[in-house]
Amino acid sequence: MTFNWKKDGKRIIVICLASVIMAVNTKTFVRAGGLYPGGVMGLTILIQAIFENFFAITVPYTVVNLLLNMVPIYIGFRFIGKKFTLYSCLMIVLTSVLTDMIPGYEITSDILLISIFGGIICGFVISLCLLMNATTGGTDFIAIFLSEKKGVDSWNLIMGVNVIIILLAGLLFGWEKALYSIIFQYASTQILHMLYKKYQKQTLFIVTNHAKDVCMAIYDASGHGATILEGEGSYGHCERDIVYSVVSREESKTVVNAVKDADENAFVNAIRTEELFGRFYQRPTE
Repeated sequence: MTFNWKKDGKRIIVICLASVIMAVNTKTFVRAGGLYPGGVMGLTILIQAIFENFFAITVPYTVVNLLLNMVPIYIGFRFIGKKFTLYSCLMIVLTSVLTDMIPGYEITSDILLISIFGGIICGFVISLCLLMNATTGGTDFIAIFLSEKKGVDSWNLIMGVNVIIILLAGLLFGWEKALYSIIFQYASTQILHMLYKKYQKQTLFIVTNHAKDVCMAIYDASGHGATILEGEGSYGHCERDIVYSVVSREESKTVVNAVKDADENAFVNAIRTEELFGRFYQRPTE
């Protein structure tokens, strides 16, 4: 692993900022609203509540959160990427320590506002970390592992797992807060879908007279191949080539710009891809 002062220095600064925002969000919205969001954060808060309510024992957030992240961290080191996992560990440790240190402050007592805006902030922080090639830990590691191995956007699946944690909280501490926690989790997931598009796919149909140049431009920009189909223009009955390729939505804008550079007259139709089977090139995670 090599360290680039400019690139990696930026990652460290952004991750430290993200950890502060996540810790403040946990104390200001999650704890103030008595919510039990999904993921390791929600499970940590749930375990703390169980010990406090049933055994009168106060367990530090840092201890529980770090213990619960051990298996996901192993998955990260083993299957995703060492550098990615190390930066994720920085995020996990900083967030845990700051959550114990930062005092709570109640901005509003409206539980609906707390659920919505707390979820939005949580989704923003998770997206920020992922854009910096790191994660907030826990189920994020599992989601990325499934996305890279199965080639699907698995964040909705992880949301389903998180609902189980929320239901357990409902059984133990009441359904009202559990239902508001689902709103928190839903808002977080929607923001994540909006901001992080690496595992979402987009199909490109490109009508061009320079098919080989366009294919090379797609490969240079994204590492993806393409298929050339023969076609005919319905108006002038002229021969046209159609280049077919699938790229990630994260790369789509870059690829389209590269195509325009190769053929400024190319006609590009970008379609969201719901399912994809077969081999699809995925850039390795650092």
